[in-house]
Amino acid sequence: MIYVCIPSFNEAPTIGLLLWRVRQVFTDFSREYRLLVADDASTDATAELLEPYQRALPLTVVRHQARRGPAACLEVLLQRAIDDSDRPKRDCAIVLHADFAHQPQAMPDIVRALDGGADLVAVEGRARGLHTRGERLLRSYGSTLLSGAVRVPGVHDLLSGYLGVRLATAKTALAASAGPFLRTDGWAVRAELLARLTSHARRVDTVTVDERFDLRQREPRSEPWPEAVRLWKARRQLRDIPRGQAVSTTRHSAAAPAEPADVAV
Repeated sequence: MIYVCIPSFNEAPTIGLLLWRVRQVFTDFSREYRLLVADDASTDATAELLEPYQRALPLTVVRHQARRGPAACLEVLLQRAIDDSDRPKRDCAIVLHADFAHQPQAMPDIVRALDGGADLVAVEGRARGLHTRGERLLRSYGSTLLSGAVRVPGVHDLLSGYLGVRLATAKTALAASAGPFLRTDGWAVRAELLARLTSHARRVDTVTVDERFDLRQREPRSEPWPEAVRLWKARRQLRDIPRGQAVSTTRHSAAAPAEPADVAV
């Protein structure tokens, strides 16, 4: 089983299209899958929009009555996948964002890498469509701010947030955490997730894909300079994460995705 984990807050313009695109991917790539969406107390039409998709797709929605943030959403989704799985050594979770910057067409490459023996697959993004110089600089050099604090073998992009993990690895990582699994804020959560999973992975692979920020249907939620400051301040917390003995053996490059079309249920 492949659990597709999607944290979401006020993503009504894109969440439906994303879910349908995931369905299309698994129509062509015949594998059993389940969609897990955390609706983090959205104040737009996200909740209403997800209702018909729950009837049409293998979809579970976890709704928070008060906003808890991306770190809590990721922990809830991974724990739900672990709880639902009866084969954690074989099953996997894929984490992707709901704003459509992460293209679902990369998922078969992630799954193949996991099938080939990887415990963790980090997606490295080629950013496309960022509108401001500040955004481009942060996306290009943000990982450098964490240099020395986070080391993932063979991984240069710590801030994509798009990844695949074997559930047995995620289960061990969550069980080893005393208190909240993820403790940082903002973009640092993405690097922390990679670091905590890597500390329990034997092998890390990478997949390189385009990140299509030009398909995002909302304004960015963080300003580049304050986000850079948060990344720098997170270094102390991230240094405390135990480092495992994972090795990186394989790099993959996913094919460029086709342009999306509007889909309605």
